[in-house]
Amino acid sequence: MNQIEKKPPGEPPFDTPFAWMGGEEKIKALVERFYDLMDLEPGYAALRAAHGPELAHARERLNWFLCGWMGGPQHYTERFGHPRLRMRHMPFAIGITERDQWLACMNQAMQETGVDDALRERLDKSFFQTADWMRNKGV
Repeated sequence: MNQIEKKPPGEPPFDTPFAWMGGEEKIKALVERFYDLMDLEPGYAALRAAHGPELAHARERLNWFLCGWMGGPQHYTERFGHPRLRMRHMPFAIGITERDQWLACMNQAMQETGVDDALRERLDKSFFQTADWMRNKGV
């Protein structure tokens, strides 16, 4: 009997989003696709512009953050302490456009990397709450 069969009906099939996602390699693939899309898709131009010319550090840090945020290894907090997301993002102008482009880019990356639909729906809700909280300009 596998882990999915052990869960009661209506319960998520795994204990953490990290396990449901498939672990570190799947999260890394998601993050890589997210930043690749940001570079490739004209519809994410404002989001890309907000990140500056170089994405290597952003890729690494988002990967570390998502691993811990989803219930896996706490790579980010081990290196930097509490994420303090809003404070760390204050130097960047984040409005509705950037929020919406971030969410659309992440959703596309989740679809393209095969994140389970039910998990993607749950993550979309959490991502929206966090992304909306990060806004520091009106539009």
